[in-house]
This record gives sequence, structure tokens and C-alpha cells, in this order.
Amino acid sequence: MPNRIGAVFYWSAGIILALVTVGVFFPDFLEGITEQAQTMISTIFGWYYLIIVTLFVIVCLFFIISPHGKIKLGKPDDTPEFTLPSWFALLFSAGMGTGLVFWGAAEPISHYAIDSPTAETGSDEAILESMRFVFFHWGLHAWGIYAIVAICLAYFKFRKEAPGTISSTLSPLFNMDGALGKVIDVVAVVATVTGIATTLGFGATQINGGISFLMGIGESFLFQLGIIAVITVLYLISTATGLQKGIRYLSNTNLTLAAVLLLFVIIVGPTLYALNIFTDTIGKYIQTLPEMSFRIAPTDADAREWIDDWTIFYWAWWMAWSPYVGTFIARVSKGRTLRQFTIGVLLVPSVAGFIWFSFLGGSSIFLEDQQGADISSLATEEMLFGLLSHFPFATVTSILSIVLIAIFFITSGDSATFVLGMQTTNGSTNPARRVKFIWGILLSAIASVLLYSGGLQAVENTMIVAAFPFSVVMLLMVYSLLKALREDKKKTKTRDSS
Repeated sequence: MPNRIGAVFYWSAGIILALVTVGVFFPDFLEGITEQAQTMISTIFGWYYLIIVTLFVIVCLFFIISPHGKIKLGKPDDTPEFTLPSWFALLFSAGMGTGLVFWGAAEPISHYAIDSPTAETGSDEAILESMRFVFFHWGLHAWGIYAIVAICLAYFKFRKEAPGTISSTLSPLFNMDGALGKVIDVVAVVATVTGIATTLGFGATQINGGISFLMGIGESFLFQLGIIAVITVLYLISTATGLQKGIRYLSNTNLTLAAVLLLFVIIVGPTLYALNIFTDTIGKYIQTLPEMSFRIAPTDADAREWIDDWTIFYWAWWMAWSPYVGTFIARVSKGRTLRQFTIGVLLVPSVAGFIWFSFLGGSSIFLEDQQGADISSLATEEMLFGLLSHFPFATVTSILSIVLIAIFFITSGDSATFVLGMQTTNGSTNPARRVKFIWGILLSAIASVLLYSGGLQAVENTMIVAAFPFSVVMLLMVYSLLKALREDKKKTKTRDSS
């Protein structure tokens, strides 16, 4: 029954509360155990992550070119609820907003100047390698993970009228009315909470880093805790306004501010350099995509460590986020065809991300490589502000960036409470306000505790551990969807021949 709080809510909230309690009273233990588990998963199952994420991309490409692409995610007469610009804004904000701002300048300069994936650090080759792997981490593979979960949820929810839960997508394979269905939904919720906590942690540290860079105020956990508290109040207020108001308005504002920041960098930055980087990297990305997709470096310990720290981390992050992003994207995509949906989710945000990284990341590399700037020596959360400090109106653009991060932060929290509310009230498309408020408070609590117990590293470790069991659920979701599509095709042929 919609909006009924049941076992999934209590078990999920109990697990999160237990994690919060351990983090408060035994922070060193939490950091140590999550680090050990993360290392074990990355070392033993790195090959598994690379193969299944590439499989998800292949399945998405299949939907684009196959006859299944004509299927509507909904009834035949359903129409999209949102215009294309609003839909893209919702995809972009929910999918990667805070991460793009956090890593926009930081990841390319890190690969170039600190730890290159394959080339000599600081070399011309390292410039090209840095951007190629950035595109790899934030491109088709990332959005392929989101698209798979979203397609499954939208198909079963809007076409089969199933509850909007992760477990309902496996109904062609198993009986999801009993304990197994609840276990799967709990796994999805816990993975979602840890994935979002990672992003909230990034947002809090970067806001702290920006204020520190501008005003000379030192970074501290207490300051980050205050940031999280303020943002929590704001996104709880926003979540009370509903999907059509709060989240949509915030998403459109995000897109506008991000476009203003990007346009500013395009105008005052090394525009020709960034355009050349973008063009060259697109070609190399397409040419070497299969090679990067399966690169595990079995005979090179240093290269394998880089893969674990970056590629495996990202694949786990996207999978931990996928129940949240997938549920949200499915909710706002009713009425679109499978082909339109997959092209929109897979290609449009990827290209937007490539442009973003080419100008912010390309500019940071240009300043350090050709003008002697020292952006790479800054803390990761301060690198964006270090880049902006070399351009005109640095204070204004830095404040704009902090506002942008804060709004992305609020949007993520707002969207997350909505999705967690859906997943813990049997798929209600309008979860009760009290449920969303509880999840909003728990999200901030887990982000705060993980920062307290070991900083961002503890947040990242916990997220990778939580993502692992959900990856198995995702494989089952793909098989279940393909089985359901085959059965639909057989029924259609039978009706047409009768």
C-alpha cells in the first residue's frame, strides 16, 4: 500500500543508525574495517567491476538500435511530464552535479601533475592521458549504469504498473512479495544512502575549502558539520514543496548557474586550447574505449593501484548512486520511448560533462603547464578556486561557485529524500513528508559521521563496500528486463497473428 512504512524502512534505517552509532563511538574502528573491506573488494573483484559496467553500456547501445527502442515507458497514450530542457536539467543535477563541480578542475590536473594513469607526470602525453581517462570515468560507462537502473524501474512501474521499487524489477525471475524482495530493497536503500553520503561529503568539504581559500579560515570537521546542518535545513524545506516545485526549480537554477560559470571560463580562459583538447580527446576516447574498459594491469602493481583508486572507485560510486539516480530519472521520464530515453540519458549528459571538463580541467592544466601556476599543490577541494583565482573577478566567480555547490547539495539531498521515501513506502510516487524528513536527517547524519571517523576516505570506503552487493542486483535486473521484453514481443506477435 502506498505511503505505508514497512519492514524495508525499519531495516534500512536500523542499519544506517547502527553505522552512525559505531562511527560516533568507535570512529577508528569504522575507518579501519571499511578500509580493509574496500581493499579486499577492489583487489579481488576489480575485474568483475570492469566487465559488468561495460556490459551495461553494451545493453544500453542495444536498446538504441534494436526494435525494442520503440517501446514507450508507460502506456501508449502517455506523454512526457517535463519539457526536454527541464528533463535534461533534472538528469544533470541528479546525476552528477556536485561531483562535476568538485572534480571539474581537480581530476584532470591530478592526472597530469600528481599521478598520471600511464604517462610520465607533467609530460605532454600526461595532458592527453589525463583528459582521456576523465572522459572515461564520467562518460558512457557512468551514465550507462544510471540508465540501466532507470530503464528497469520505468518499464516495470509505468508499463507493467508494478510498485516503483528495485525488487519489483525482478518479479519475472523471483517471487518478490516475501523476504527476498525486502532484502533486495534494503540493499538498494543502504547503497543509495552511502552513495549520496559520499557526494554530500564532497559538497561539504568543497564549500569549506572555498570559504577557506577566500577568507583564510582553516578547514575543520566542525565547520563542515555546520555546513551540513545548514544545507540539511534548506533541503528539508525544499522537499516539503514537492517534485514539481522545489526540485524542478532548483535543477533549472543549477543548470543556469553552471552554464554561467562555464561560459565565463570559455570567455576568459584559454578557449582555443580547451577546444583543441576537447576535439583530440573525443577521438582518443572513441578509439581506445574498449582498451580502457577492460584495463586491469595484472602485471603492473603501480598501474593497478591507480585503477583501484580511480576507475574502480568511480564504478562503485556510480553503482551506489544508481538506485537513487535511476529511481529519480525513471520518475521524471514517464511517456518517453526507450530509444529516446536511452539516447537522452546516455549521450546528452556525457557530452555536457566532456565540455565541462575540457574547459575547467583544460584551463587548469594550461595554467600550470604553460604559465607556471601551482594549482596541483592545493587540496583537492580548493583546486577549482585556485583555477578561478587566475581569472578576472575571482572573488565573484568563487562565491558563485560556492552558491552553485550549495544548490547542487540541496538538490541532491532533496532528490535523495524523495527517492528513499519511494523505496521505503512500496514505491509510492508521492511519499509522505514525514518519511522524507526522516531520511533527510539520516542522510546528513551518516555523511557527518563518516567525515568524523576518517574524512572523505572513510566515506569512499563505505560506499565501495555498500555498492558491491547491489552490483549483483543490477545484473539480475538486466536479465529480468530482457526476459520481460522477450515475453512482450511474443505476446505482440500472437495478437497480431490472431
